[in-house]
Parts: sequence; C-alpha cells; structure tokens
Amino acid sequence: MSFCLHTGVPGRSRCSSPGPPVQPLGLPLAGFRKGCCSHGEQRESAEEGAKVSLMSPDQLRNKFPWINTEGVALASYGMEDEGWFDPWCLLQGLRRKVQSLGVLFCQGEVTRFVSSSQRMLTTDDKAVVLKRIHEVHVKMDRSLEYQPVECAIVINAAGAWSAQIAALAGVGEGPPGTLQGTKLPVEPRKRYVYVWHCPQGPGLETPLVADTSGAYFRREGLGSNYLGGRSPTEQEEPDPANLEVDHDFFQDKVWPHLALRVPAFETLKVQSAWAGYYDYNTFDQNGVVGPHPLVVNMYFATGFSGHGLQQAPGIGRAVAEMVLKGRFQTIDLSPFLFTRFYLGEKIQENNII
Repeated sequence: MSFCLHTGVPGRSRCSSPGPPVQPLGLPLAGFRKGCCSHGEQRESAEEGAKVSLMSPDQLRNKFPWINTEGVALASYGMEDEGWFDPWCLLQGLRRKVQSLGVLFCQGEVTRFVSSSQRMLTTDDKAVVLKRIHEVHVKMDRSLEYQPVECAIVINAAGAWSAQIAALAGVGEGPPGTLQGTKLPVEPRKRYVYVWHCPQGPGLETPLVADTSGAYFRREGLGSNYLGGRSPTEQEEPDPANLEVDHDFFQDKVWPHLALRVPAFETLKVQSAWAGYYDYNTFDQNGVVGPHPLVVNMYFATGFSGHGLQQAPGIGRAVAEMVLKGRFQTIDLSPFLFTRFYLGEKIQENNII
C-alpha cells in the first residue's frame, strides 16, 4: 500500500477498471478467537512499529456498531498505510514501466531447458550435481514451433505452475529425502471471489474484515456492493482443473459466517463471482525467494499463497539484489530460501484468506 500511495499506480490513465486504483482505509479489521496464535503476531507487529490498534469486543462494537462480536476475543485494526488497490491497474502499470525501460515481453509456454552439469563433492565427500541453464525453449502462441532463448539467469515466477517449470529444470529429480530429490511444493489452488449487493450493509466506512471463521469482505465501490469469500478447508478443496464458480460454496460455507458477523448481510444478494488460482505453497503457505542450491542460475519468486501482489515490490527488489549482488541487502529473506524444504524449517503463515 505504501508503494502504491507514494509512487502512484503507473498506467492508471489506460486502466479500464472502475473506481479509484488505490483506496486508503483501515485494513484489515481482523477478529481473533480465544487461544488463537495470531494474538501474539499482532502484538509483535505493533512492537515492530506497525500502526495497529488492538481492540476489545466492546471497543470493536463502539467503532463498528454493525458488527456482532460473538466469539471475538480481540480485534486488530490497521491505522496507517492500509487499504486496498486495483491489482490489474498495478500489474499493467508495472508492465508498461519496464517496457519503457527496454524489457521485451514474449508470451509462450516453456517446454524445455538446456543445461550443463558439473559433479562436485561436499565437505563430507558426498557427490552432488550442479546444473546451469543456458537455453530455454519457448513454444509461441498459435504456433507449433519453439523459440530457443539463450539466458544467463532464469527467474521462476510462474505462480501456480512454477513447480512444473522447476521440474523441467531437474528440480526434485533425485532420491527422496535428499536435496536433489526435494521438489518445489507449489501447486494451483482454486479460490472463489463473490460480489454481493446489500443496501442495509455497513456502508462507506467498511474496512477489509477478516473474520474468525476465515471469511473476509470489503466494500466494493460506492453502490452498497461488497466483495469477499473464504478459503476452503483441505477437505473442501475444489478441483483446480477448471475455473468454474461453485455458488453453493457461498451459500453453504461463506454466507452463514457473513450473516453471523454482520446481521445486515442476512438480506444480501450475490451479483457476480469469479475464480482464480493461488500459487499455494503446501509446505508452509509462504513465499519461496532466491536461488536454487543446485540449479545455480534459477531463482524463485513464487509460492505466496494469495499474498503475492501485496508483497511484489519487496520481493522484486530482493530478487534483484540477489541476482546483482549475490545476497539480500535491504531485508534478509534467507529464511524463505528453497533449502528450507529440505531442512524441514517451516516459516508458517497462519493468516491465509
């Protein structure tokens, strides 16, 4: 949000999305149950300088009279540099900016990597094979031919399909339990977003609300419309083979939680919905940033499990630092390196919505 507010969203004049590209407003209003591990995380954020107000149920009711505080032990409200932005406008603006700096976009499907190998011995005399990619084969749209692209660096930012790209480079091909056999644990997970109309709803001062149930919502525009959803449980995960919307999921798994937290939502009417993919990290639901230890010129920026665009400016800078300087400089993101999958060192993200 600070990035969008301080630099502006580039390319806004050509963006067809309605409404303001950046909506500064307190965000998120998150409710926590008793015993929830996020209590400590919120207090730690405040201790680190985040402008967060922690509110009791009574304080929450006084500020937002439309909320039913049943089951809420504590609420966290962001006071500064919070809100939401138009992701499509930001993406298109960034694309246009880098194009103006000489970046060439080529749309196609990666089908093969051409690489060289070098056998090395570790300090305990175990053999490992280091690979370096020299050429990428890209199948062009509406063509049966591929285009060979010579390269010095490959950045795997393929989102939900990044594990497939990694596998093409030989990542995870070794024996199970070894570094060579450690796969990139990122897969596509389908998520639904619903838009509903509710004239009796909370109104213009509605922040983005993350409920104790996992349901979330925010205001959408100025016409009593709201946008939201809920991530399914492991048992409820839908088939990611298509992007069809399950409207029964809203009726059975989302709406009851919304109506309990905001009684006015009893009368809401769904207007539209869509589905998309999370690049879901099944290991710890957090991003993978930096180089692969064995495919030495493949760098990762993937696995953010729904937080990718929010973290994109910082991740882009971190990967650029690693590529150009050989290390993270601004923020040490070494806990998010690929090697944590082999070592079993989770950086657990508990707040996926």
